[in-house]
Amino acid sequence: MHMKEQTIELKKHLQLLKDNYEANDPPEDKKDMTFFMHVKSKTEPLYAMLETWETDALEIVKQRKVNVHPHQITSTRENMELLLMHSFYIDVKRKRYMELNHSVLFIFDQLLRDL
Repeated sequence: MHMKEQTIELKKHLQLLKDNYEANDPPEDKKDMTFFMHVKSKTEPLYAMLETWETDALEIVKQRKVNVHPHQITSTRENMELLLMHSFYIDVKRKRYMELNHSVLFIFDQLLRDL
């Protein structure tokens, strides 16, 4: 999958995570193993996709094909990983969630513009 397609796919997942955050309440018990396994099954493919995306994006940044710094790529991956958990556990204030969401979206959009 090319960088553009990866970014578009991750952008779709970002929106789905936001929808999940806004539509659901925090779990009754954060230590519930069934809930944990549900979250794990939903997020594992995304973690793998993010890892591949980061590697590919850093390569494109190194080739100076896009106007993004390496630390922005790394931060975007870290922020997206935070959003993965916050979207299911609903354990952060809406303002903070939206700040993370907007920073990830900003870098995705910047990459898509430059590509």
